[in-house]
Amino acid sequence: MAEDVESRENIESTASKKGKKSITIEFVKPEDFRQIYAIGAAGGHSPYDFRIGFYNDTPKMFGDASESRVIERRVEAEVILSPVAALELNRWLTQHINEYESVFGPIARAIPRMPKKEPVKSIDESTDIQGYI
Repeated sequence: MAEDVESRENIESTASKKGKKSITIEFVKPEDFRQIYAIGAAGGHSPYDFRIGFYNDTPKMFGDASESRVIERRVEAEVILSPVAALELNRWLTQHINEYESVFGPIARAIPRMPKKEPVKSIDESTDIQGYI
């Protein structure tokens, strides 16, 4: 986030040199602000917005180990973004993931995924995160 602040300050000083007014943004957390930890996200989009639900999973066992298992997926919070805000979030996440990986190395998935035997989807087709929760 330091680079974001630094970038904003550079823009502001450049704007003030050109005789334009600068804008200062103050971040405020309301009294009911809370943080959540999420192990995953799911969501989708419409022509008007993007929705991302952040969730946690809890495994539940019924009967002995040979029977079916159930995983309760609890959606902790949902964020609704305009297309422009979603694009900016993508830019911000990409920047910070690249910075993280340059310091700590590539991020490994916790659970290796089996190779899919299905044909590769084109970019225009739905992905796993498409569709509302």
